[in-house]
Amino acid sequence: MPNVTNDQRVLLAGVSTRAMAESAALAGYAVWSLDAFGDLDQHPDVGAVSLPRDVGVPFSVDAVVRAAERIETDVVAYLSPFENHPASVERLARGRALWGNSASVLRRVREPGVVSRAAGVSNSDRWLVKPRASGGGHGIEWWSPGDPVPAGSHVEPFVAGEPGSIIFVAAGRDLVPLGLTRQLVGDVSFGATGFRYCGSILHDTPNAQRGSQLLDSALHVARSVVAEFDLVGVNCIDFVARNGVAVPIEVNPRWSASMELVERAGGVSVFGVHAAACAAGELPRFDITGAQVTTTVSGKAVVFARHDVTCGDTTAWLGDSTVRDVPHPGEHIPAGRPVCTIFATGADADACYAGLIARANRVYETLESWASVPV
Repeated sequence: MPNVTNDQRVLLAGVSTRAMAESAALAGYAVWSLDAFGDLDQHPDVGAVSLPRDVGVPFSVDAVVRAAERIETDVVAYLSPFENHPASVERLARGRALWGNSASVLRRVREPGVVSRAAGVSNSDRWLVKPRASGGGHGIEWWSPGDPVPAGSHVEPFVAGEPGSIIFVAAGRDLVPLGLTRQLVGDVSFGATGFRYCGSILHDTPNAQRGSQLLDSALHVARSVVAEFDLVGVNCIDFVARNGVAVPIEVNPRWSASMELVERAGGVSVFGVHAAACAAGELPRFDITGAQVTTTVSGKAVVFARHDVTCGDTTAWLGDSTVRDVPHPGEHIPAGRPVCTIFATGADADACYAGLIARANRVYETLESWASVPV
């Protein structure tokens, strides 16, 4: 692990900060966070602020920037959806060091279609219309030639195959891969629909992916993107695996939901390597195919509410390592919104996926029991 001092006060800003804030706190940083949830299971050393609950305003990047002006820190790092708002990143970073990709990098790397064009993906039998300021699959729909394109949206080719991502840390136009995942998208087992992201399963790299075509292909894409855009810190690239080849779809130039799996399974401080890359240009000694990674397969899934629900005593979930992002007792969650995040492990990806479904079913049983309690 690179030697980086951790006496800086760090502000984390994004729609959901719990995992990154916990990683930063465990790395020894003094952490404040601004997000939409202020989950009940935030690390006790994190000064967690929920915009709706604590400030009394709906979550938005502008509301976060205004709230951040009242919190004095040395450093700021951002999560989704700030990659789509480079001007807001500039405002967040005023008077602070920015640990992450600059606004100028975001303006280039988040240009619609830039990654797929670079990979030569231009022709398709099917098409998607996608919001320019998108994230997590929100608002993506099928599109047919001749249909109108909504304002603020763009059209891109649909690539058939298994969705995945490569996670890496970058500095000095070089990178170290941290993980390769299979993505769960629109899975009804977790209350998701359409193209909505709802989880990740970390590939069993030591046993199944050593020297594999998919890993090599994903690494080739990542190295090309890092060299072209000079990314820094932790990033991930979403792709579709087609015939063992990673076809890139989108760059997420910031902390992503799947990075928590690397920390849980690989024993690496993801915020620690992010800080070292951003503050000192240092990359870790981490071997994605080596003994540092466990041989069990780890996965996570977001459980979405299937109907409106008012939470009961969620404190029962505290201390359960298979449930995170715990909502507060009495919190109202509309249908289609996330309830919590669940985790499972298995001997292989199929067993891990089955474990996630089983854990999700227990969450839904709890939600139904809350719904049946008279108010």
